[in-house]
Amino acid sequence: MTAPRPRPAGKSITPTPDRPRTAEPTALRTVVGEPKGAARKGARTACGPDPQQGDGRYPVAWLHIRAARRRAAEPTATSKCLCGWERSAVGHAKVLALIEAHEAHRDTCPLRTIQEGRTAA
Repeated sequence: MTAPRPRPAGKSITPTPDRPRTAEPTALRTVVGEPKGAARKGARTACGPDPQQGDGRYPVAWLHIRAARRRAAEPTATSKCLCGWERSAVGHAKVLALIEAHEAHRDTCPLRTIQEGRTAA
């Protein structure tokens, strides 16, 4: 056996072994049956029903406005509804007009008036 290496003065260095240790093999286990834990119970998936209980409302119409970061670029907007309403606009004035038309569509949309009538009944 060799003598341990001398330690430099003023330093606290942990001595390292002279040779690498051999890894000890682990005991093999026999695996039978299903795995235990959450995987056995089944993981929730995104395909299942919505776990959140809402108040019965859901989106019917969407207004999407895109404004470019460059100063010279023109804004664009699209307005879509489940009833089939679909409009688009390019340019500042036309986008503002589309926003007004989208808001006005709320009053005339057959899907919204049916929903409001059901809740009132």
